[in-house]
Amino acid sequence: MKTDEAGIVISGRSWSASDFVRADGTPGPWTSKALEADPLSFEAELGRFLTELFSPGAAVTVHTSGSTGAPKAFAAEKSRMRASARATIAFLRLKPGCTNLLAMPLRFIAGKMVVVRSVECGLNLIPVEPCANPFLEHREAVDLCALTPMQAATVLANPATSRFLLESRAVILGGGPVDEELTAKLQSAQGAVYASYGMTETLSHVALRRLNGPTADAGFRALPGVTISLSALNTLQIEAPAVAAQTLITHDRARFNPDGTFSLIGRLDNVINTGAVKIQIEEVEAKLKPFISGRFAVSARKSRLFGEEVVLVLEGAPALLSALDFSRMRQALGRFERPHWVICTSELPLTGSGKPDRPAIRKAAETLFAEPWTALEAGAASNIIGSRWDSFLEAGAASNIIGSRWDSFSTGQSLAKPAERQAAS
Repeated sequence: MKTDEAGIVISGRSWSASDFVRADGTPGPWTSKALEADPLSFEAELGRFLTELFSPGAAVTVHTSGSTGAPKAFAAEKSRMRASARATIAFLRLKPGCTNLLAMPLRFIAGKMVVVRSVECGLNLIPVEPCANPFLEHREAVDLCALTPMQAATVLANPATSRFLLESRAVILGGGPVDEELTAKLQSAQGAVYASYGMTETLSHVALRRLNGPTADAGFRALPGVTISLSALNTLQIEAPAVAAQTLITHDRARFNPDGTFSLIGRLDNVINTGAVKIQIEEVEAKLKPFISGRFAVSARKSRLFGEEVVLVLEGAPALLSALDFSRMRQALGRFERPHWVICTSELPLTGSGKPDRPAIRKAAETLFAEPWTALEAGAASNIIGSRWDSFLEAGAASNIIGSRWDSFSTGQSLAKPAERQAAS
C-alpha cells in the first residue's frame, strides 16, 4: 500500500500510514510506542501488522491455522486482501465510519482481514485483546463483529454482555462449526448473523450462511464473483479470481442443496474406514454434541479386524463417564458410527486457532489403545498426549479408561479387569 494514500481509524481516531511505517521502512511512531510499552501486547501485535501492511511490499506473510498439520506460511498479496475486504463490506452494506470489532488473534488470516476491512473501507477499528468474551471490555454493540462460535456462545451465556452481540448490526462467525444450540440462541439477534466458509488460501471467507431471520439459509452461499463446484470426490472446488490466482481444490466434502446453497459434510482427511464402511468424523460429533457438554472429539485407532475402530475422546476426569447417557448416544448413532473405545484426557489437544488437533488426538488414541495393559504395566501412560495417569489412579478409575469398550458403557455391563483383557487379547 502506498503510504500517502492509506490510513486507519482506531477507536475513533484517525491515523495515517506514516504513523505505522516510516519512509525508510522502519516502524512509525504508533508502532514504536506500542513496542516500547510492551512488545508482547496485542497493541504491539496490531502495530507490527499495520507496519507490514502499509509498507511498500506487495504481500504480507500469513500462516494457515494448522487444522490438519503444522501451520504453513505463505505470502498473501495485499491487492487480493483488499479485494476480499471490499467484497465483504459491499455484501454487508456497511459504510465508512461503521464500527468494526477486532477480537481475533492477528496470527491468522481472520484477524488480519478484520484490520484490512477497516483500512480499505474506512471502518472504525475497535481493538480488544482476544479473549472468550470481548464484550466485557467493549460494552456496546458494533456494526461489524467477527467472532468464533466459542466466543459467541460465551458472550450470549453472560446476561451482562449478550445484548451487545444481539444488538450488533452484522455478526460473522468463523473458525469452527455453529451448532444447533448456538443457532437457536442467535434467532433473537436484531442484525444479520452469518456463519462463514473460507480458509487462509482464500483470504478469509468466500461464502456466508445467514443463520437468523426470515431469510436464513439452508447452507452457504458463495459471495459475488466466487464460483463453487464439487470435484469427483465430492470436495469443494473454489474459483475466486479476485482473491486466489488459481482454482482451489479443497479437502472439504460437501453437498449442494435444492436452493443452490451448499452444506459441509466434513473433511476428506476425517473419514474413518471401519469394516469397509466410511464414517465422517464431523457427522458423528454432531450427533453426540447434544449429549456431551464438555470438549470431545471422535478419532480412530488401527484394528486388525475392522481396519480402523471409532474412538470417543473426552476432555475431563474419568468421573464424567458416569454422568453420560451412553444408551441414548447409542440410539443417536448408526451401527458403524458407534465408538469401540472411550478414553478421557485432562486436556483435548487443540491447534493454535482453537480447533481440534486431529493428528495429535489420533496419536493419543493409537498410543493409549495399542497395548493398553502393557502401557499400564510399564508406567508409560503418562506419555499419552493430554492425559495424566496419576489423576486416573487417584480417581480409582484407571480400569475404566484403558481399553474401555463403548458397549460396556451403553449396556451397563461391568468392565473386564486388565488381567482378564490381557488374557483375552
